[in-house]
Amino acid sequence: QLQLVESGGGLVQPGGSLRLSCAASGFALDSYAIGWFRQAPGKEREGVSCISRSGGSTKYADSVKGRFAISRDNAKNTVYLQMNSLKPEDTAIYYCAARSGPYCAGYFYTYQYDYWGQGTQVTVSS
Repeated sequence: QLQLVESGGGLVQPGGSLRLSCAASGFALDSYAIGWFRQAPGKEREGVSCISRSGGSTKYADSVKGRFAISRDNAKNTVYLQMNSLKPEDTAIYYCAARSGPYCAGYFYTYQYDYWGQGTQVTVSS
């Protein structure tokens, strides 16, 4: 069964950090570019970041640029999202998704992704 599983979410104070993980089972993650999305209550799902198949290219939404960092360890079949200087507006369910093809062009379009995880909750609050 092809599956993506996110982990690492939780409750953190403003200014804090979390590292999210996206682990694949049933397929090799290194065949896909990987995106991270988030969805806050009452809002549409938005693209946060993407990493190319090789890991050589990354993309970030303006709202997280300079605070979040995406990386991948293909040997572990896992992609990470390091989130620093978290703000209350970062509160959302975070999803990872895999897209066929090596690159991240148009990464914020959800229809370009073939597989999705179930999401992990991130809450930033004092």
